[in-house]
Amino acid sequence: MDPIKLYVAALPVFVGGIILEALYYRFVLAKPYGWLITASNLLVAFGRLASEALSKGLVLAVYVWAYQRRAFEIPMDRWESWVALAVAVDFAYYLLHRCSHEIRWMWALHSVHHSARQITLSVAYRLGWTGLVSGPWLFLIPICWIGFDPGAVALMYAANLLYQFWLHTEAVPKLGLLEWFLNTPSHHRVHHAIEPAYLDRNYGGILILWDRLFGSFAGEKDGAPRTYGLVRQIDTLNPVKIAFSEWIVMLGDLRRARSLREAAGYLFGPPGWRPDGTGSTTAAIRKAAGAEYRARRRPFGAPVDGAAAKRP
Repeated sequence: MDPIKLYVAALPVFVGGIILEALYYRFVLAKPYGWLITASNLLVAFGRLASEALSKGLVLAVYVWAYQRRAFEIPMDRWESWVALAVAVDFAYYLLHRCSHEIRWMWALHSVHHSARQITLSVAYRLGWTGLVSGPWLFLIPICWIGFDPGAVALMYAANLLYQFWLHTEAVPKLGLLEWFLNTPSHHRVHHAIEPAYLDRNYGGILILWDRLFGSFAGEKDGAPRTYGLVRQIDTLNPVKIAFSEWIVMLGDLRRARSLREAAGYLFGPPGWRPDGTGSTTAAIRKAAGAEYRARRRPFGAPVDGAAAKRP
């Protein structure tokens, strides 16, 4: 099945899920559901589908080229091959997702998804339109070269994204033992939060094991506040502005570059990078938060009275 046809086939499930979530907001949480935001998310999603339809021929041609030079013959009529493919695609997704947070050129695409300030199911497909340029599809080329059929690779990647639909909600609590190995709504709420302890964590697609293995995991703290969106928030419902906002800011920064090194830093350094070291990168934000916390702690042995007793 073609990936785009798979998305269309799943559309009734998406619509039904959004309606149920809206009812949950209305009758359980007793707070308004953001229908205008949802409509904006869906318009962004339609733009994403259009951009993928225009570029899928070129991307598939590259995958076929890699497959024709494959290292192994992997039969796709065995269930073991599909399991291996699912694991390989999920690992590739972890890598491309992590790079999408750590390389600004890729972040310009992925920031579209993170610009949502409310986490609802419709955010799952609030995805950027410049995938062909940003290059996340490049991470699937090695899987085709290993010997997996390109059509199967594209289908499995689409299935991985479909799984992530249900992760974008506040209606699902923690899920016990499943939290240890699967990506869940709890883990993904952490991923979308911009508090320093949560920023740039939990990159997994289906499995959370990669994050636990490579040190990028953070668990959701019960009762702790969560703020969604970007470190530098944008406030617009215009799908075109949502899709190109970070590209415009990045190119503006590039114009100010005074050397090739600075230009490379603005394009391929971490989001927030500045040549003088004053930028709001994730590392800088965490360092500042850690320094503030240490400054507010009472030194060991200090008397618990006066100002010292008022610390958090």
